[in-house]
Amino acid sequence: MIESLPVLDAVPGIAARFLGRIPEVNVALERHESMALLAPLQLGILSDLGLGSFPLVTAEQVHGSDIATVEAVKANPLPVAGADGLLTRLRGVTLGISVADCAPVWVVARDGSAGALLHSGRKGTALEIVTAGIRALCSCGSLSPENLLVVIGPCIRPPCYDVDFAGEIRRQAVAAGVERVHDDRICTACHPERYYSYRREKGKTGRMLATLTLLPA
Repeated sequence: MIESLPVLDAVPGIAARFLGRIPEVNVALERHESMALLAPLQLGILSDLGLGSFPLVTAEQVHGSDIATVEAVKANPLPVAGADGLLTRLRGVTLGISVADCAPVWVVARDGSAGALLHSGRKGTALEIVTAGIRALCSCGSLSPENLLVVIGPCIRPPCYDVDFAGEIRRQAVAAGVERVHDDRICTACHPERYYSYRREKGKTGRMLATLTLLPA
């Protein structure tokens, strides 16, 4: 399942996608096994979407709050160690974050000049990774929070989960000065036909891929 995000489609010079469940793949496996099956299929989908020529940069994702700035990319880059967020002003590169209940969060300049993609679950939200991402993006691009758009993707929510971390992400973004925060309030655990859910599937499941591409001029 491929989802575009209309609010991000309106930002010039970027492409943002969310790749959900691939129905024909058995992912009732450990994380490394399911991701090994899904990764080439997800790359194929990006290629079909016209994004295959751009290198895909991913993060290790350790449920922390470290954000790496992507300034140059080699062919077939390894995941950025220790990072749960990626930020760039580099055009012609795709940032990727994998999720299965945690929230993918896009933070982009409204003129399309820079963007960040963050992995914010219960732990990352408590560590305020989104606040850190907003500050880092403003610092690297001479932007102010009023110049940014924050979009919260599908993630687990009450009553399927006892903590509304998506609500906390919204509060943090507003407190940081962002005036446009968008959230369709979609729960991954409520839609098994569309999304993988770590909690619903008791740890043995796949991972969705959220992407952000800064397109060449």
